[in-house]
Parts: sequence; C-alpha cells; structure tokens
Amino acid sequence: MRKNRLLITLFAFMLLILSACGNSDTKTNAAPKEKKAAEKPAPTEMILATTTSTQDSGLLDVIIPMFEKENNVKVKTIAVGTGQALEMGTKGEADALLVHAPAAEKAVVDAGDAINYKRVMYNDFVLVGPKENPAGVSGQDIKAAFKKIADTKGVFISRGDDSGTHKKELSIWQADTIKPEGEWYVSTGQGMGQTLQVAAEKKGYVLTDRATWLAQEKNLDTLKIVVEGGQDLMNIYHVMQVNPEKHNMVNSKDGEKFVKFMVDKKTQEVIENFGKKEYGQSLFISYTE
Repeated sequence: MRKNRLLITLFAFMLLILSACGNSDTKTNAAPKEKKAAEKPAPTEMILATTTSTQDSGLLDVIIPMFEKENNVKVKTIAVGTGQALEMGTKGEADALLVHAPAAEKAVVDAGDAINYKRVMYNDFVLVGPKENPAGVSGQDIKAAFKKIADTKGVFISRGDDSGTHKKELSIWQADTIKPEGEWYVSTGQGMGQTLQVAAEKKGYVLTDRATWLAQEKNLDTLKIVVEGGQDLMNIYHVMQVNPEKHNMVNSKDGEKFVKFMVDKKTQEVIENFGKKEYGQSLFISYTE
C-alpha cells in the first residue's frame, strides 16, 4: 500500500515536470509570433526626378537617407536635366520633383501637372574658364563675358541637355542676341559633372552651379572661376509633387511627405550647413517661403 502511494506520488511529479516543459515550449514557440507582429512594415516606394547638380554636389547622399529613415520610404532618384525631370512630371512618371528652372517650372504648375510648389534653397551660377583665360573675361557681368567669348571664339562648353543650367546659359546668349554656333561652341549633352570634365580637357569656358563646381574643383586643375557674383547668376531650387488628380498612378502620399520634408526646419538646417566643413562655405542656402 505504501509502495503504491509512492509510485502514485512519483507519477504525479513526472506529470508536473512534463506539464512545465510543455508550457515552456509553448512560450518559446509564441515568442517568434510576437516578434513577427512587431516587425516594421515594408517601406513604400517613390520616384524623385531631380537635376544632376543635387546629385553631383553630394546633397542627395545626405538628405535622401534622412527622408527614407523618417518615413519608411525607399526613394528611387532619377538625376537628369531639369527639362527632363519636368517632362517626367507632366507624364506622371515621378512622384516629386526637385529642380531649378523657375520659368519652366511655373509652366508645369500652371498646367496642373504639379502642385504643392515650394521654394527650397538657392546658390548661384559661376562662369568657369581656363586658368590662362584667353578671352580675358572677369568681374560680375555675365552678359559682357559671354559676348567677349563669342567675339574671340573662345572655346565654350555647353551642357546642351535642356537642364536648368543649360536654360540659364541660353537665356544669356539670347540677351546678347548671339546665336552660339561653330567649332568654338561644344555641346556635350551631359550632366554638370561630366561637362566640367570636358571643359577641363578642352580648356574651355563653362557655366556651372557653384555647388557642383566646389564639389568637383579638386579634379579640375586647369580651370578657375572667372565671373561670379552678378544678380543675373542667382540659382533657385523648388520642390513640388506631381498632381494625383491629373496623374492617378503617382504615389501622392509620399510625394507630399517629401515636399513637407524639404521645407522642414531640420532639413533646412542640414541644407544650410552642407559643405561648410569641407569647402568652407555652404553649397546651398536655405530659402523657404
């Protein structure tokens, strides 16, 4: 009898141990489910069409990761000339645009292809030329400099890509009533960085935004700034989202977030300080409305 009671006690004890193990296994198996439920959702995707200067200057390498992290968004950046970027907007092939050709931008906004149009930042254009400066241009008067280059047939390298910089260059030739053509005028059809490289190789003059120049200057030892500072050389950048009412396939939610992000105080401070440590000056100046 006593022996039977002992066996019953041992059996009960074993059941208790097995039960505890079972509960432990249940908890262990439940943990991954809880972890899975807490996982971050997959990021959404948006397309940013922008000018090559924001890429060549290195600014996008700083601000895009900030935006992606804050909003759980993966940004596909397409850096082209402003004209091409705006065309992508009119076709609904991008969700947000960051460009620098105000007159062309206004036409896109007025046509209803873009909304939420905000001024973001500015820098300026500079005329860069060979250190020997064979055309003898200097000072702040960009129109006078262009005329002198044309008169002396100094080699001029144009982007020729319908970018904001190319549009600016053409407006200066038009103001001088000069039609640039001939062997002295070379069109690359390339972005700003590549066009500066061609100018260095051919020892030609080229109009560039200051940010790209500062970022590339160390690799352009045959060139220097020859004209800068004139009022005609201001370079303003705007951001906008593609209008979802006209282009219903766009990611309007993230496009709107990107516009808001670009004019946010924190982002503006990053823009204001970008380049100061490396170049001794800001590559872009914040300029929100």
